[in-house]
Amino acid sequence: MTHATTETILLGGGCFWCMEAVFKGLRGIKAVLPGYAGGHTPHPTYEEVCTNTTGHAEVIEVVFDPAEMPLRDLLAIYFTTHNPTEINRQGNDVGEQYRSVVYGTPQQLAVAEKVRQAIDESNIWGKPVVTALEPRPTFWPAEEQHQDYFARNPDKAYCQAVIAPKVAKARQLYRARYSQDQPS
Repeated sequence: MTHATTETILLGGGCFWCMEAVFKGLRGIKAVLPGYAGGHTPHPTYEEVCTNTTGHAEVIEVVFDPAEMPLRDLLAIYFTTHNPTEINRQGNDVGEQYRSVVYGTPQQLAVAEKVRQAIDESNIWGKPVVTALEPRPTFWPAEEQHQDYFARNPDKAYCQAVIAPKVAKARQLYRARYSQDQPS
């Protein structure tokens, strides 16, 4: 009997509520946890990160089974479901906490470099990709109220205006990658 192995990677692509909602329900994704990484303040709070003084990015920690969701595929989804051409912003969300960044192992970053280059060369965004690729720093899980935010708050204005369209786009682009028992 073989045992499934998992890998973990940190992805920053703007608001972690959006990123978590996009990655939840994808086949091969075992867990998605919003949090903070890349800064200098230990145990940062959401309020502190929002002041742009901690250096942290809002990220999601993604635990995945590479046999079911190869890293290359996971990263292709990542690079096409947020705008990797903006520095320190996603839409109206502006600040260093919204930067596009991949934090991983040297092997993961080598794959990320190849995927980033392929996305850049495809010119699907019409501008150069600026996503940073950095060694994995300490990950600080976000407070409980930020976990499963979209699932728990679907009627909030931000969820309807920003997160729902992003999730709908991802589900349309990657329909076959989502579990059938997940809501659309």
